[in-house]
Amino acid sequence: MENKWSGHPHFIILSYSPLSDIDNIITLREDSVTSLFYKPSGAWAADFIPYWEDGRFHLFYLHDWRNPTDYGEGTPWYQISTSDFIDFKEHGMMLRRGGRDEQDQYVFTGSVIRAEGRYHIFYTGHNPYFRRLNRAEQGIMHAISDDLLTWRKVSGEPFFAPGNRYEPHDWRDPFVYWNEEASEYWMLVAARLKAGPARRRGCTALCTSKDLNNWQVHDPFYAPGLYYTHECPDLFKMGEWWYLLFSEFTDKSVTRYRMSRSLAGPWLTPEDDQFDGRAFYAAKSASDGNRRFLFGWNPTREGEKDDGAWQWGGNLVVHEMEQRSDGTLSVCPPESIEQAFIDPRPPLILAGTGQFTEIEGGTILTAPGTFASVSCGLMPERCKLEVTLTTMEPTRAYGLMLRTSGDLDKAYYIRFEPLRNRLVFDMWPRSGDVPFMVGMERPLSLSPGIPVTIKIFAERSICEIYINDQKALSTRMYDHKSGQWGLFVEQGKARFERLSCSTML
Repeated sequence: MENKWSGHPHFIILSYSPLSDIDNIITLREDSVTSLFYKPSGAWAADFIPYWEDGRFHLFYLHDWRNPTDYGEGTPWYQISTSDFIDFKEHGMMLRRGGRDEQDQYVFTGSVIRAEGRYHIFYTGHNPYFRRLNRAEQGIMHAISDDLLTWRKVSGEPFFAPGNRYEPHDWRDPFVYWNEEASEYWMLVAARLKAGPARRRGCTALCTSKDLNNWQVHDPFYAPGLYYTHECPDLFKMGEWWYLLFSEFTDKSVTRYRMSRSLAGPWLTPEDDQFDGRAFYAAKSASDGNRRFLFGWNPTREGEKDDGAWQWGGNLVVHEMEQRSDGTLSVCPPESIEQAFIDPRPPLILAGTGQFTEIEGGTILTAPGTFASVSCGLMPERCKLEVTLTTMEPTRAYGLMLRTSGDLDKAYYIRFEPLRNRLVFDMWPRSGDVPFMVGMERPLSLSPGIPVTIKIFAERSICEIYINDQKALSTRMYDHKSGQWGLFVEQGKARFERLSCSTML
């Protein structure tokens, strides 16, 4: 079965309903913003679409005001660019959103490619009102540019899912690239099969084209029968391995990956197939020719409360990706972000609770059958903390406290749990009868005598945690605005050394 999308040799700018003044005029601006975790002023960002060229990452993203009364309904694409993930240049709106009667009222995720002498964006046109009209909510659309800044939408019918094979309302997030082996363009699409258990029909669909205009739909590229959907597909090769990335919200809301030595599969699931946790979503990757980076977003929480529901959109988070010897992938903080923090200072170990012994550059906490902690001073609002931790005997829990009150009644906890071989992010007081903040955990092998190095990057409500430059855990800290940082041990003994607290220029 073939599904053709016939392009047109001419292009027009589509007309739009006057949702707001924002949509009536596109202003290409060159504002600059400095932040560890970018978000637009007065709005939020989701689904970053990275493209590398001439020493800069061009990051297109879904711009959400969360205010349909003043700004209208729908999400356009905006663009920022950066060379270091700290200093960002804002370029303004790239793709307008459509009106309520147009397919792309929401300009959803896609990809950017340079081909056939110009730049192309393939994106999702989403309109939630079309379902009640018996029209497909989602279709794939096309825009072109000569300079990455001024974009024209290609006229013509959107590319819809073939009705005999895929569900009509889930056909989004096209990832387009040139397949050298097949001498054709490939498009991976987040789709759902029409048959099978409803919550496990998610798949990565495959379409091919010789000219970027006419597309043929094939059997799914990857359909494991595990997830509701495979959002934001991404595909790349590193060394001898191919990697397929996607985000799912069935068992967890996370970005996962698969690996294979061939595009034909089989696609293997690594032991830990996540890069991060619940608070890092819709991640897509791009390379500068030497290193590859992963671009996702840390969601906000409703009411800016730690127990608020996770929301769609938030702040940009960038991880650097590395390949281990067995082909599995790890993530670490980008070097440019590490280098932005200067003057690492060893903290002043202050008296705490229980037994502690000061050593050069740190302390040893001893708590047989009890709890011990020390304070390391005031935690700056924007900082990098680094500690190397080693359990010295079987220990139930140990780790760091963030923004803690002097009496320990309020604190965030980064807790290593050797008995469960995991890292969790917790807080006190905690809302509900749960052992830690739901979704805030990562698997981690922990043994006495084996050191673990933790790096923490904090800026306002955002906290990014890296373990051994291998694993990441993103989270939010809303309720406790300030306080001290410190160390703790529960029922055991641990050594904390090479402690430092750094700030940015």
